[in-house]
Amino acid sequence: MFGNLLRTTITRCFRSQNVVKVAAAPIIRREVHTTNPSYDLMEFFDDKKNWNETNIRVGRAWKLDELRIKSNTDLHKLWYVLLKERNMLYTMEHECKNKMRLFPNPERIDKVQESMDHIETVIRERNVAYYKLETGETGERPVEDVVNLFGLPDKHEKSEYHIPQFMNKRWVRPYLENGFITSAAVKKFYRLYKEKEYNTARKARNRDFNHVQHLLKRFPDLDMEKLKAEYPDVDIEKAKRSKKARGHFMPKY
Repeated sequence: MFGNLLRTTITRCFRSQNVVKVAAAPIIRREVHTTNPSYDLMEFFDDKKNWNETNIRVGRAWKLDELRIKSNTDLHKLWYVLLKERNMLYTMEHECKNKMRLFPNPERIDKVQESMDHIETVIRERNVAYYKLETGETGERPVEDVVNLFGLPDKHEKSEYHIPQFMNKRWVRPYLENGFITSAAVKKFYRLYKEKEYNTARKARNRDFNHVQHLLKRFPDLDMEKLKAEYPDVDIEKAKRSKKARGHFMPKY
C-alpha cells in the first residue's frame, strides 16, 4: 500500500512539472504578412523623409475603368489601403496646422477621396447587377417623390418604421392636422420662391443676349452655326438687328 502511494505521488509530481514546462514555453505563431507590421502611432504619419518637403510627387486617382476589371477581393484590399492613406493625410494636415507649416500637396486628399468614391460606385454597380439578375429589382432603397414642409418637391428614401404612418404623430400633426403644406405661409413662400427662380433665369438670359451682341459687334464674320450651338436660348436674329451689335462698319445683316 505504501509503495502504491509513493508511485502515485511521484507520477503526479512528474506530470505537474511537465505542465509547468509546457505553460512556461513561449508560443511561436507564424503568420503571413504582405507588408511589414507596424502597430505604433507612426502609422498615422507620413514617411519621415517627406516631413520637410514642399512638393511630393504623387500619382493620379483610380479611374472607374481600372476598378471595374478588379475582383471584389482586390477592391476590398484597395479600400483599406486608401482608408489608411486618408487617415494619414488628415493627421498630417492637422499637425501642419498646429505647427504653422504648409501642408504639401493638399490635393492628395481629393485624389484619395475620388478613388474611394469610384470604388463605391463600382461596388454599387455590381450589387445592382446581382440583384437584378436574382430578383429583378435593383436592391437599392426605394425613393419616392414627396412634397416637403416648404411646399417644394423632394426625394424621400423609404425606410422601415415600427408603427404605421397614420399612427406616427410626428408625421400626422405637421402634414394633416396643422396643414403645413396647404397653409397660407407655405403658399406665400412657394410663390416668392418661384418668382426668385424666374428672375434668376431672366437675368441669365439677358446676360447671354448682351454677350452675344458684343460678340457680333467685335467679330462680324463670326460663324453663326457655332454661335447658335453655344447659346441655344438666345435669339440670334434679334441680336443681329439690335443697335449694340453694330460696330464702326456697315452691318451685313
